[in-house]
Amino acid sequence: MAGVLLAEVAFRCPPPVNTLPVHVGLDLEHDGAVRRSALRLVRDEPVTVHPRPQEGTPTLLRFSLADLVRRLFGPEEAGQGGDFHNEFLPQPPGAENMMETWSAVSHATHTVMTALSTLTPDLGELAVRYGSDKWASFHWYTPHYDHHFRPLRNTPVRVLEIGVGGYEEYDGGGSLKMWKRYFRRGLIHGLDIVDKTRLSEPRLTVLTGDQNDPETLERIVREHGPFDVVIDDGSHVNQHVHTSFRTLFPHLRSGGLYVIEDLQTSYWPEFGGTDGPNAAPDTSLGLVKQLLDDLHHQERPKDRDTADATRSTVTGVHVYHNIAFVTKGVNGEAPLPDWMLQGH
Repeated sequence: MAGVLLAEVAFRCPPPVNTLPVHVGLDLEHDGAVRRSALRLVRDEPVTVHPRPQEGTPTLLRFSLADLVRRLFGPEEAGQGGDFHNEFLPQPPGAENMMETWSAVSHATHTVMTALSTLTPDLGELAVRYGSDKWASFHWYTPHYDHHFRPLRNTPVRVLEIGVGGYEEYDGGGSLKMWKRYFRRGLIHGLDIVDKTRLSEPRLTVLTGDQNDPETLERIVREHGPFDVVIDDGSHVNQHVHTSFRTLFPHLRSGGLYVIEDLQTSYWPEFGGTDGPNAAPDTSLGLVKQLLDDLHHQERPKDRDTADATRSTVTGVHVYHNIAFVTKGVNGEAPLPDWMLQGH
């Protein structure tokens, strides 16, 4: 378990700013035993875990195993202090120059403590950190995501994102890592038609399959669901968007959200879109418009008793530029009684 926790700490570290390499020692205590490791931090390099820290580690943080787990995966109010010890080694090698390098040590230690904070970083910053295009790039989605996802960010959610990103086997995964950091207690799954399973890591599973194949989607739900969040950032082919939604939305947990990105392909004929001013019913925007009708099906007398799995469970449709959020629950609000409408 200690190795898994240390890998999680290294993953959560923001990019180090110290130009001199620093090893920050980390002791984990459990049942009277202590395991000592260290994190190596330096600018422009990934944070790495060293099971046997080098001599001269200038600073040391000590947590009980339970307190570290609570910091990483516990409630947001955990980890506000009073749950760790720190030490400075009495005479590390090169101590005569320590004051010159202490700024690097301080920055490195701050980076580790930031990773151990229960506060969620800004989603836009995470998008840039991990190379997602959802902010300050081709799209400006992260404020909308944060608005809708914030109530879930500290819960043990299961997330499925269709589309891993990139075009080659080793490309992509930036958005999946962004979600892994944002949902600090979540399990993140990515689906791509290209085999990118080598991008899998703890709490992040990459699957291979076609989003336009209902059997594949049903199998993924059986093996990895049910999901609290589904994000369609896949092919953006309008038919594929319809297939994925009709297959996956019925399996979404109550209170969950289904997100459809890049609605602009509703107007792109090469993606099955409409070559005209109004998106047709078989486009992504056509699906969104239909969901608005489904949301209000009880207001149409002929449809009150014909609710399907979508009509009876869609509880909200929130649309922004090129992105839509659909919430799931119980769509059971009755229309006005007939006697109120008499004479009108």
